[in-house]
Amino acid sequence: MGGGGQHTESGLGGSAVYTWEEVQRHSHRGDQWLVIDRKVYNISQWVKRHPGGIRVISHFAGEDATDAFVAFHPDPNFVRKFLKPLLIGELAPTEPSQDHGKNETLVQDFQALRDRVEREGLLRARPLFFSLYLGHILLLEALALGLLWVWGTSWSLTLLCSLMLATSQSQAGWLQHDFGHLSVCKKSSWNHVLHKFVIGHLKGASACWWNHRHFQHHAKPNVLSKDPDVNMLHVFVLGDKQPVEYGIKKLKYMPYHHQHQYFFLIGPPLLIPVFFTIQIFQTMFSQRNWVDLAWAMTFYLRFFCCYYPFFGFFGSIALISFVRFLESHWFVWVTQMNHLPMEIDHERHQDWLTMQLSGTCNIEQSTFNDWFSGHLNFQIEHQ
Repeated sequence: MGGGGQHTESGLGGSAVYTWEEVQRHSHRGDQWLVIDRKVYNISQWVKRHPGGIRVISHFAGEDATDAFVAFHPDPNFVRKFLKPLLIGELAPTEPSQDHGKNETLVQDFQALRDRVEREGLLRARPLFFSLYLGHILLLEALALGLLWVWGTSWSLTLLCSLMLATSQSQAGWLQHDFGHLSVCKKSSWNHVLHKFVIGHLKGASACWWNHRHFQHHAKPNVLSKDPDVNMLHVFVLGDKQPVEYGIKKLKYMPYHHQHQYFFLIGPPLLIPVFFTIQIFQTMFSQRNWVDLAWAMTFYLRFFCCYYPFFGFFGSIALISFVRFLESHWFVWVTQMNHLPMEIDHERHQDWLTMQLSGTCNIEQSTFNDWFSGHLNFQIEHQ
């Protein structure tokens, strides 16, 4: 279960107590502790079985993970039964509740605000809204196909069909996002099933791939090496710190002084059609996630059954590729305008609220912006 640190025995039932210094020693691969509500847990072996993936929980090794634990688990009481075998002690009474000198008053104020918001039901989902949201996605899919059945496959009608499909794909992306966060249905199991239906059958992607990637983003937004959304694979450099570091190390993978120009050629056009598509299938096969693969195959089977009679095999591939190309632009502009203008840095061990606010911004509210962004223009509230 990972190496133990020095500790003392408290007078209450012989429970071990630890200092933050001792907890922080266990923040390495294979030896990880974290703190939730002042309780110390050894997660060294559990990380391999963590349903959210090994990385997202490992990002909090050696830290207080209370706010992250509450944010990621809609039913904390259910999850706590898995924590009991991992409990090894608690923080010493002389230790603060927060690590790395975090502002404890700010943390407490945020927790009080979150409790009030939940009590007042402000985060309660409206089933009718999400039913209508799903309905308008299915309607777009039906209209795109019906357009070709009724009026044929001229260039103008094919372009209109592609635009409708790109719109339905983008909107399905926002809907699966809500199901993936388990924020729509009261029962997590219903959220999981509907998530697999939307992201798998309606989009041809993998729920597990999305979960493991997206939860890391929420855990450490705009933190280099921890948030996959700012991992540019040396193609781009982001923020104020990374360009300086690349300059000092003389890293010249790309002509970065021209990245504002080549961004438009390889960023939005290729993210979903190439990078995400390859990563999704690579993840499903490498992890042998046959359930997600089966869901994704239902999308491609449905798509080719619908469009093969009009365009043939290669024409259908060209159509879905063009739809992905259009969707990718939509996705990039929405998702990156909330984060890239903000601070991007290495781990600074900030409290949950400060970390989320420093890496997130809202976009002006309007009926169109709400629909176009899937309400992710309220990114601060979402984070």
